[in-house]
Amino acid sequence: MMDEHRYEERFEGSKTFYVSVQAGQILEDQGAAAYELEIYTNADQVNLLRELFEELASMDEAQTFHFAGSPFSPNNDEALNGAYDDIIGRIYRLLHECGTSDTKRHIESMELF
Repeated sequence: MMDEHRYEERFEGSKTFYVSVQAGQILEDQGAAAYELEIYTNADQVNLLRELFEELASMDEAQTFHFAGSPFSPNNDEALNGAYDDIIGRIYRLLHECGTSDTKRHIESMELF
């Protein structure tokens, strides 16, 4: 496949991974769990994606704590939502960069950036 060769040249030591943004998972085994997107990348990019998923999980916890503690306080809502959107955008940009043709098309159809 032409895309695969382009990715090989771009990412030394690359291989295919299966990603579930919803679950925050990066899988090497296609049958291990449900996934939404397929990427072809190297260990450095996978580590960066894991870090972004960790940031997203931390942001989820912060939002849960914030809204549970003060559900009617809009002061920090905008900042929390903006930070969450920023992390999601960074995740999808990285996935788009490393994605297969189908993954790129799917992300582009989402119109996130």
